[in-house]
Amino acid sequence: MRARTVLPLSAVAVVALLAGCTTASEDLGSATGEAASDGSSAAPAAAFDASTVEADDELAALVPAAVAEDGVLTVGAELSYAPAEFLASDGVTPVGFDVDIAHAVAATLGLEAEIEPSTFDAIIPAVGTKYDVGISGFTIDAERLQVAHMVSYFDAGSQLAVATGNPDGVDPADLCGVTVGVQTGTVQQGALEDVSASCEADGAEPVEVLPYDSQADVTTNLVGGKVQAIYADSPVTAYAVEQTEGSIETLGEIADAAPYGVVVAQDDDALAEAIQGALQQLMDDGTLTEILAGWGNAEGALATAELDPGV
Repeated sequence: MRARTVLPLSAVAVVALLAGCTTASEDLGSATGEAASDGSSAAPAAAFDASTVEADDELAALVPAAVAEDGVLTVGAELSYAPAEFLASDGVTPVGFDVDIAHAVAATLGLEAEIEPSTFDAIIPAVGTKYDVGISGFTIDAERLQVAHMVSYFDAGSQLAVATGNPDGVDPADLCGVTVGVQTGTVQQGALEDVSASCEADGAEPVEVLPYDSQADVTTNLVGGKVQAIYADSPVTAYAVEQTEGSIETLGEIADAAPYGVVVAQDDDALAEAIQGALQQLMDDGTLTEILAGWGNAEGALATAELDPGV
């Protein structure tokens, strides 16, 4: 999801469905004409039951005393990025595959997960103080790895979408002069700003990049015609296409696939090792794939939980 980093120019050539249909129904406000006014979404038809996950005593022993003593793994998440993490129709309950994964990881470590809502860009600076971990679709990149541990668990790329039929004739290979909506602080925002600068250097119109605080707002403004295209992580774009019931469609091919990672404080090696072990166990016993399949994203499940990959 949302790593603020530089992508090559080829990042604007995007799309092809990474994720299939999900079992949840995101609220896109006026985008669907059916959603609640509070920006919430419906929970999946069959939510994952974390009580089925057994604690692993050896992994639980790795959990630092400060976390183990209260029995709670506090998780920072930005709850507007369906199907990864968002609010159920009650406007209160966090749901999504990242939420399910957080509960499963916590259960493996003999803990309960407590999901704490936050703006996206405020999570990583608060990991290690306000939050034990951040699980919110963070793309692993070199910039993040300079300030935190990250443990990989899911693979995603970047993807464009436009109004059905592409009425503005958006060319994914040439976005100069196109108005594109993104969620603030995402890898896609950084990529588009770089492309926009390249357009200006070549004497063309820049990309008009319109950032929004929530992905629901991004999609709503595409359906409403304020932006000509949106750019987001591939499972998120696929989910938006599904939930707008034919109002928008993907464009181009998926670009620059990269893993999501659970964020742990850089000085908390013990917790990072525990998280890595818990994720690996969930991969090995099929729980991770089961969770992702419930949200139409089984293809994104990784087989190896790497700690700080590429470092």
